[in-house]
Amino acid sequence: MRRNENILKMLDWWTIGLYLVLIFIGWCTIYAACYDYDNAEIFNFSANHGKQIIWISTALILGAIILTIDSKFYSNIAYLFYVLMIILLIATIFLATDTKGSHSWLNFGAFKIQPAEFAKYATCLCLSAFLSKSQIDLRRNKDLMLAMGIILLPALIIIAQSETGSALVFFSFFILLFREGMNGMILILGVFAIVFFILVLRYNNLPDAVVGVDVPELLGFILVFAIAVITALIFLRIYTKDKTCMLTFLGINIGIYAVGIILANFIPAVKTWYFAALSIGVSIIFLFIWGMVMHRQTYLLISAFLMFSIALSGSADYAFNKILAPHQQIRIKIVLGLEDDPQGAGYNVRQSQIAIGSGGLTGKGYLNGTQTKLNYVPEQDTDFIFCTIAEEWGFIGSTLFIIIYATLMLRLIFLAERQRSAFSRIYGYGILCIFLFHFFINLGMVTGITPVIGIPLPLISYGGSSLWGFTLLLFTFIRLDANRMEVLQAR
Repeated sequence: MRRNENILKMLDWWTIGLYLVLIFIGWCTIYAACYDYDNAEIFNFSANHGKQIIWISTALILGAIILTIDSKFYSNIAYLFYVLMIILLIATIFLATDTKGSHSWLNFGAFKIQPAEFAKYATCLCLSAFLSKSQIDLRRNKDLMLAMGIILLPALIIIAQSETGSALVFFSFFILLFREGMNGMILILGVFAIVFFILVLRYNNLPDAVVGVDVPELLGFILVFAIAVITALIFLRIYTKDKTCMLTFLGINIGIYAVGIILANFIPAVKTWYFAALSIGVSIIFLFIWGMVMHRQTYLLISAFLMFSIALSGSADYAFNKILAPHQQIRIKIVLGLEDDPQGAGYNVRQSQIAIGSGGLTGKGYLNGTQTKLNYVPEQDTDFIFCTIAEEWGFIGSTLFIIIYATLMLRLIFLAERQRSAFSRIYGYGILCIFLFHFFINLGMVTGITPVIGIPLPLISYGGSSLWGFTLLLFTFIRLDANRMEVLQAR
C-alpha cells in the first residue's frame, strides 16, 4: 500500500493531464467530423465517435494497468515482446484482409487491430534495452548495424504489408541513435539522400513549358552533382584545411563545368549533364589518389560521399517507379508540382486546404464546419482530422491546439533528461521521436507540404490501434519516470 502511494506521488500528473486533454479534444473533433443533424446521439456506438468512446475507456484502463506494473517488467520483456511482434507482423501479411490495398489490419468482428501500431512500442522497448547495455557503443560498426537492424526489420515487414506510411515512422528512431552517440554524418547523409531524391524527381526531364525557358536535359542530375561537389569542398575545408587540395579540386570542377557550358551552347549533340558527370567522376578519382598519397582516410571518405551521391541520384528514378505503388507516386508528384489532379489523388489535400482556409481567424464554431458537415474531406476523422479543428476553431484555435501538443513534447524532453537509468532515458527519447514524426508529417499532409502517407495524429485521430499504441508508449514512460528515485537510491 505504501509503495503504491509513493508511486502515485511520483507520477508526472502534468503529462497525464496533457494526455487527457488531448484525447478529449480528439473525441470532440471526431464527434464534430461525424456529426449528423438527424442522429446527434453521443452514445451511438455504430458511429465512429461512439466507437471512440469505447476505445478511450479501454485505453484509460490500459493506462491504469500499466502504472501498476513494476517498471523492471518492461526492460525484462523487451526482447521477447519484440520477437513476438515480428512474428505477428509476418503473420498479418497472410491473415489480414485487403483494406484499400493494404494487408495490415486484423479483423475482430466490428473492430480492427493494426499490429504495426504496437510494433512501434515493441521496437522502442527493444532498442532501449539494447542501447542501455554498458558495452554498447554506436561508434562501433557492429553495434550500429545491430541497432539499425532492430529498426529496419519491422519497417521492412510493414512495407511488405503495403503500409509504407507506418513503416516510415520507424526511421524517426535514427534521431534517437544520434542522441545516443551515432556519428552525425549518417544523419547528414540521410538529409542529402532526401534532397537528392527530390531534385532528381523534380528536375529530370522537366518540360520547358513548366518554367518557361529552355532547361538542360537531366537537370536534376546536374543539380545533384553540383551540390555534391560544393559539399565535398566544404568538407575539405572543415576536416582537412588542405589548401592545395582544395584549390586543385575547385580548379578541376570549374574547368570542366566551364568547358561543358561552352560546348553545349555551340554543339547541340553535347549535353551539359555529360560534363557534370565527368566533373564528379574526376573529383572522385582525384580525392582517392590524393588520399592514398597523403595516407589520410578523410579524403577517401569524401570520395565515398561523392560516390554515394552518384549511386543515389542514379537509383532515384528506379526506386520511384519500381518500388513505390502508383498511388504513392502520384501523391509525391502532386507535392512536387509535377502533376495536378484536383479530382483524383489531389482531392483530399485540396479539400483539406479549403477547409483550413475557410476557418479564418476564429473559425466557424463547433459543429458548424461546412466542409466537414458536407463530407467534402475524406478521412476527416482519421488522417485529415486537423482540418476539422482548423475549420471550426480557426487560426486561433489551431494555434492553441499546436501549443498544447508542443507542450506535451517539451514535457517528454524534460522527463527524458531527468531519468536516472539509461533504459528510461533512451525509451523516453524513442517515444518523443515517434510523436514528433507523426505530428509534423500529419500536419504536413493536411496542408499539402508533405505527401499523403496515411498516418494518424496521435491521441486525436479516430482509431483504437493508434490510441492503444500511443497509450502504451506514453504510460510506460510515465511508469518508468515514477521509478527514477528508486533507481537513484539503488545506486
